[in-house]
Amino acid sequence: MIASRGATMAVDWEQRVDFARLRSDRLRKAREALTASDLGALLLFDQNNIRYVTSTHIGEWARDKSARCVLLPRTGDPVLWDFGSAAKHHQLYAPWLPESSWRAGVSSMRGAMPQQTGVPDLLAGHIHEVLREHGLEREPLGIDLTDMETLASLHRRQIPTADAQPVMLSARKLKTVDEIALLDHAAGIVDAVYERIYELLRPGAREHEIVAEAQKLLFELGSEQVEAINAVSGERCNPHPHVFSDRLLRPGDQAFFDIIHSFMGYRTCYYRTFAVGGATRSQLDAYRQCREWLDNAIELVRPGVTTDQIAAVWPSAQELGFPNEEACFGLQFGHGLGVGLYESPMISRLHSFENPVEIEEGMVFALETYCPASDGRSAARIEEEVLVTAEGPQILTRFPGDELLVAGRQYVRGADLLAQDEKVALP
Repeated sequence: MIASRGATMAVDWEQRVDFARLRSDRLRKAREALTASDLGALLLFDQNNIRYVTSTHIGEWARDKSARCVLLPRTGDPVLWDFGSAAKHHQLYAPWLPESSWRAGVSSMRGAMPQQTGVPDLLAGHIHEVLREHGLEREPLGIDLTDMETLASLHRRQIPTADAQPVMLSARKLKTVDEIALLDHAAGIVDAVYERIYELLRPGAREHEIVAEAQKLLFELGSEQVEAINAVSGERCNPHPHVFSDRLLRPGDQAFFDIIHSFMGYRTCYYRTFAVGGATRSQLDAYRQCREWLDNAIELVRPGVTTDQIAAVWPSAQELGFPNEEACFGLQFGHGLGVGLYESPMISRLHSFENPVEIEEGMVFALETYCPASDGRSAARIEEEVLVTAEGPQILTRFPGDELLVAGRQYVRGADLLAQDEKVALP
C-alpha cells in the first residue's frame, strides 16, 4: 500500500512511492521482455526507454538529440553512454548500478558529427566491445530509434540490427504499484491546473496566455516537463487544429484544452472542454454526445475485453464528416500512458478491428472523444485516464467532466436588481 497519495516528500513514518523498488522492477521487466524475444541485446536511444532501464535522465534538453544511449544485454548490467560529465554524476549519485555502467560517450548527435569526424565509429566501437564481452556481437541488436549515421556505423561493425521498441513496449505495458501512484499524482497536478484555467477563462484572455499560466502552475506543482498544452477556442474548435494560438476568447466561445506533462517521468494526456460566458443548445448537445461516446468506452474497460469492442462504440469517420479513418485519426482514440505518451494499448477505428488487443489488469490508458457542434464552429473534446482493475475501470482524472462547465464573468441584469429592491421595499 502506498500512503498519502499526492504527497511528494519522503518520510520515515509511512510507506510512500518506493523508488528503489520502482528502479528494480522496471529493469527486471525490461530484461524479462528481452529474454522472451529473439534479440541478443537492446540499444536504446529513446529517452523514455533509457529512463525506464537506468532510472536516469538529464532533462528535456536531451530528448530530441540522440545524445545518449544504453545497451541492455541479456545478462549483466546495462551500460549507459552519457553526455560528458553526466556519466561522472551518475557514478557518484546513482548507486543502483555499478560505476562501470555509467560511461561517457559521444554520439553523432543526429548526424551533426558525420562519419568523417570519426565520432559514429567511435561509439560503434564501444558498443561492439561490450557486445563481444557478452558473446553477443553476432546476435541481433534491437534498436528503438537512432540516426542513419549511427546505424551505418553499427553495420560497418557487422552488427545485425532489429527493432527494439516492441520489446520495450511489452515491458512497459502493465504498470507496477509505484508507477500507478506516479501516474495518479501526475493527473492530480493537472486537476489543479484545470481549476486555474477555469478561473482564467474570460473574454479578452488569449489562448497562449492561458497556456503560459498553466505551464507556470505545472512547474510550481512539481512537473519536470510540459510536452504540450493544446488550447483551442471558438471557430478553431472545428476542425481540431491540435495546437494553441494567440486567439482572443469571446463571449459564447467553446474552448477545450489538453495537458500533456511529466511527473517523475510519468505522463498525462487530459482534455477538458468549457464554455465562456454562456452555452448554446448546440454546444450542450455536442458535449452530451461526446460524453456519451466516452462513457460507453469507459464502461467496457475490463480485463479480457478487446480493443475492437471499445472502438466499436465510437462513431465512424463518415459520421463525423471525414472521408476515412485516417482523416479523423485521433479524434476518437485510446492510448497507453506511462513513461511515454503512447504505450499499449492503442485503440482506434483505423486499426483495432483488424488487430484487437486484450485489455489486461494493470494497464493505464487514456480514452478521448470529440464531437463537433451543429453550429459548425464549436466542438467538445473530453478525455479520461483509466486504470484497469479486476473490479472495473478506475478513473485517475478527477476535474469535473460529466457536464459542460461555463466559465467567465457572472453578469447581473439591472432589472433583477430592481426587482430585488422592490421586493425588499414591500411592507
